[in-house]
Amino acid sequence: MPDLLTTYLPHRDQLYSAVLADVLDGLGHRSSALPPSVRPLRQEWRLFGRAVTLSAVPVAAEPEQPYAKELECIDALRPGDVLVATTNGDRTSALWGELLSTAARAHGAVGVVLDGLTRDTAKILDMDFPVFASGFSPLDSKGRLDAISMGQPIRLGDCLVRPGDLVFADIDGVVVVPQSLAEQALARALEKVRGENRVREELAKGRSVREVFAEYGIL
Repeated sequence: MPDLLTTYLPHRDQLYSAVLADVLDGLGHRSSALPPSVRPLRQEWRLFGRAVTLSAVPVAAEPEQPYAKELECIDALRPGDVLVATTNGDRTSALWGELLSTAARAHGAVGVVLDGLTRDTAKILDMDFPVFASGFSPLDSKGRLDAISMGQPIRLGDCLVRPGDLVFADIDGVVVVPQSLAEQALARALEKVRGENRVREELAKGRSVREVFAEYGIL
């Protein structure tokens, strides 16, 4: 998978989440998108990398070693990784923040995606490190949330994320490309982008959208 990521990384700016979702639909994988509540802190941010997974759950008291599994996960990040974390429905506190973003970037991660909350938002924006989250909270996760596993399949909404899956995210949302479909999906996505470029040119000429769709099968 690192070789595949390296191969397609130069094409990142040609790709977008919608075209990848369309291609995966065509391959029979119709649950590729994370919940629409997962949004970029800055709308211009895009990320493309390899999933590293983390799962956190609510806790009623501060554990003996707070943050232990989360810190272990961050220390294990490698260049090209995207940390994908679930709080399993919890929205009481922020699992993520600026210092963790600093550490993740230092290890080579290209961004973070979580279905929970983040904080230190202004500082994360200043450091221009892509974080996609479901909202914000000033409350620390210590004694409220604790990570229980890393490197295991996790589910965010209807989307199952496995370690090593490819993650692409932009303003429209986050799409996860399973490893088993990645090579086929990425090749088809670039082909579809080229087709959409041709369709755009035809539509800009004022041609009938029905005629263009009949000719190219793209809309």
